[in-house]
This record gives sequence, C-alpha cells and structure tokens, in this order.
Amino acid sequence: MSFDIRLPIGLLFLAIGVILVGYGLSSDAEIYRVHSLGTNINLLWGGVLVVFGLLMLALTLRKKT
Repeated sequence: MSFDIRLPIGLLFLAIGVILVGYGLSSDAEIYRVHSLGTNINLLWGGVLVVFGLLMLALTLRKKT
C-alpha cells in the first residue's frame, strides 16, 4: 500500500471549498455590491475549490492497471 498525496489534498480543498460556498450563500449580498463589484467572491472561489477537490479525489479513486 503506497501513500497517495492526492487524497489529503483533495479532502483539504473540498473542505475549504464547502466552507467558502456556505459562507458565500449565507452572507449579505450588499457587501459584495459595495466591495467586490457585485461578484460573490466566496461563492465563486468556493465552487472552484470544490471542483478541484473532487477532481483530486476522483484521480485518487481511479485504479491504475
């Protein structure tokens, strides 16, 4: 059994992404209109981190033959 670094990296990015998405969904939309040109940065980058984390986990679970 060998250690695959993609597993902890995938879990880390997935956890941070879920936290950012949750924060982005629960925060006040007025803050984003004033400070970041109307873009919900937490929601956007949280989604990117979730996708990257899922990609890492998918690569980990894929069996090499």
